[in-house]
Amino acid sequence: MKRREFLFALGAGALATPILSFAQQPPKVWRIGYLSPRVRMDSLPYERAFLQGMSELGYVEGKNVVVEWRFADGAYERLPYLAAELLRLNVDVIVAPSSSAIRAAQQATKTTPIVFISTGDPVGSGFVASLAQPGGNITGLSNTNLDVSAKLLELLVTMVPKLSRVAVLGNPGSSTHSAILKNVRAAALTRVGVRVLSVEARTREEIERGFARMTQEHADSVIVAADAFLNQQAQYIAPLALKRRLPSISQPRIYVEAGGLMSYGQNTAESYRHAATYVDKILKGAKPADLPVEQPTKFELVVNLKTAKALGLTIPESIRIRADEVIR
Repeated sequence: MKRREFLFALGAGALATPILSFAQQPPKVWRIGYLSPRVRMDSLPYERAFLQGMSELGYVEGKNVVVEWRFADGAYERLPYLAAELLRLNVDVIVAPSSSAIRAAQQATKTTPIVFISTGDPVGSGFVASLAQPGGNITGLSNTNLDVSAKLLELLVTMVPKLSRVAVLGNPGSSTHSAILKNVRAAALTRVGVRVLSVEARTREEIERGFARMTQEHADSVIVAADAFLNQQAQYIAPLALKRRLPSISQPRIYVEAGGLMSYGQNTAESYRHAATYVDKILKGAKPADLPVEQPTKFELVVNLKTAKALGLTIPESIRIRADEVIR
């Protein structure tokens, strides 16, 4: 080989080497932190919905995305520690499904993007500056806990025409507890003879005592306020309400599936699936400050016919027509 040809071949090989090396680089593996106050077993349907949303956008756990799951198992005081743990892992985004988790993540970082899935008042809670322009490192999907709370009373009155005293079971540790109670009381003022009894519970023991108090104070129905802790107690609360012969209503359908009378609210699993779109946009370079907070537009009414019969109630035609599903 002539000297000139040899040098040309050597130079071409040197140029080709980095190009080949670049082409063989593995794809970016994103790391997502998931911070929840729940017990993991209770969250499985929602986790699957979130992962389904990620899958639909081309993300496969273990291949191009890793999810660091952290659950406080109902011990809210553990959330700050778990949030700090996620940050030490250098996650690209933190997904926080409830107000308590959002607060812990917010206090832990002002730079790592945070996507929330369900909170009743993101502006009033100080998570975002406004729904249209969040303005910081936090954005996501709000829920309708405040707006729908008055509707729950309306549906109960329709189902139980002689209703006179409704108990509102809420968690005083929730950032929306006071506002939900205020809305129900305001709605009750428009109903002649309807009074509201506030019952607070932070633990399962307090739930038990709360239902005993409802009986003592002659409550004839109960609204279970949406809250991460109370939601994970659905399998306990719904049968307890039935045992006390109290028609019950809540927002998450999990109460109806557990034996509660009715639920009316957004499709929670759909919110978890849709939250993946926020994560996707952020991973592709969007800033949380520029992603408006979305509010649910679709609501579902679910009724448990078996529970209605056990309580001696006849489901009015108006509710049958409006119901998206009747569990038999």
